[in-house]
Amino acid sequence: MDTELDRISSLPGHVLDQILSVLPIRDAVRTSALSRKWRYKWSQIPHLVFDTQCASITSQDQTIVKNELVNIIDSVLLLHNGPIYKFKLSHRDLLGVSDIDRWILHLSRGSTKEFVLEIWKGQRYKLPSCLFSFENLTHLELFNCLLKPPSAFKGFRNLKSLDLQHVTLAQEVFENLISSCALLERLTLMNFDGFTHLKINAPNLQFFDIGGIFDDVSFENTSLLTLVSIGLYANVRNVSHGSSSKFLRFFVNLPHIRRLEIQSYFIKYLALSKVPSRLPKPCMDLNYISIRINFNDFEENSAALCILKSCPNLQEIEMLGRPEEQADEEPQTGFWGDDQWKCLFGQLRLVKMVGISGIRSELDCIKFLLSNSPVLEQMTVKPASIEGGWELVKELLRFRRASIQAEVIYLEP
Repeated sequence: MDTELDRISSLPGHVLDQILSVLPIRDAVRTSALSRKWRYKWSQIPHLVFDTQCASITSQDQTIVKNELVNIIDSVLLLHNGPIYKFKLSHRDLLGVSDIDRWILHLSRGSTKEFVLEIWKGQRYKLPSCLFSFENLTHLELFNCLLKPPSAFKGFRNLKSLDLQHVTLAQEVFENLISSCALLERLTLMNFDGFTHLKINAPNLQFFDIGGIFDDVSFENTSLLTLVSIGLYANVRNVSHGSSSKFLRFFVNLPHIRRLEIQSYFIKYLALSKVPSRLPKPCMDLNYISIRINFNDFEENSAALCILKSCPNLQEIEMLGRPEEQADEEPQTGFWGDDQWKCLFGQLRLVKMVGISGIRSELDCIKFLLSNSPVLEQMTVKPASIEGGWELVKELLRFRRASIQAEVIYLEP
C-alpha cells in the first residue's frame, strides 16, 4: 500500500491536480490524510462544487441539514489557498440562506470565472449586489433566484454563457442584462417571470434555448445565432390576424440558423400573423427542424408549411403532434396538397412523425414529405395510441415515394 501511495505521490503536480479535480469535495479534503505531500494539496483546487455528494447528511431536520452544509462550506473557503475559478452550490436540501451572501462576497474579491447557484427549496433567493461585480465571470447559472442588479451595473463584460431557470427579473433588467454582455454566446431561459417581451440583442450569440410564458420575442443583431429551441408554454387564443410582421420578424435576424426547435405552442404564436407562402429569404443553412403542431389547426399547418418550403437544405425533420387538442376539433384537409411532386427537399434523409392519430391532415403531411424528398432514407411514424394502428399502416403503404430507398418504419406507441 505504501508503495502504491508513493507512486501516486510522485506523479507530476498537474496530474495530482487532475485527480483532485474529479473527486467530490468531501473526498478531495480527505486526501490530506494520505501523506505530508497531500496535506494541503486539496486547498489549491480551483473548482469547488458543493452538491449532494459533498456531505452525507441523514437527518430530516432542516436546521441540522442547513447548519452542517454551512459549516462544510465555511471550512472549505476558510482553508482554501489559491484562486477559485469555479464555484457551484447545488444541494437539494439547501434553502436560500443568508450565508450565501457571505460566500458570494468572498468570491467577488477573487477571480471566479464560473458561478452556479441552484436553490431547490423555498422562495426566490435575492442575489446580493456584489454578485454583479464579478469582473472575470464567463459562465453564470442561476436557479430559483431574484435578480436586481445595482444601478451602476454595466454588464458582465467577459460572460459567454448565461443559464437562468425559475428566475424573476424586471423587463428593463432583462433587456439591459442581455445587451450589456457583448461576448454572450449561449443563453438559456426557462420558467421565468417579471418580463414578457424577449428582445434578444446579442452580436455573438450562437445558442438560444427558451421555454416559458411570454408575449413576444424578437432578435436584433444576432447574425451568428445557429441553434434555437423555443417553447411557449401557454396556448394563444382569440387574437386577431394582422400583418405578417411577427412571423417575418422572427426569421429576419436569423440568417445562418442551422437547427430550429419549435416546441409547445410557439407555432401557434407564429401563426397569429398573416403567414406568407414562403419566407422572403430562404433559410439556406437550416438542416434540422422540429415542430410541435396541432394538425387540425389551419393556421398552424400554414405556418409549418411556409417554414418547410423556405428551408431547401433540410436533412432532418421532426413533426410532433398535439393529439389532445385535435380530438376536440373538426377534422380539416387541404393543408399539404398544393406542392406535391416538386421535390422541395433535395437533401432530406430522415423524417420523424411522433404523436399522430391518423387524421387526414397528418396523412397529407406524410404524403407531402414522402413525395418531395428524392434522397429520403428513413421515415419513422409513432402514433399517440394503439387505436387505428393497422389502418394507419395500410395508408402509409399506399403513399408514393420520391426516393426509391426510403424506408417507412412504424413504431408502437
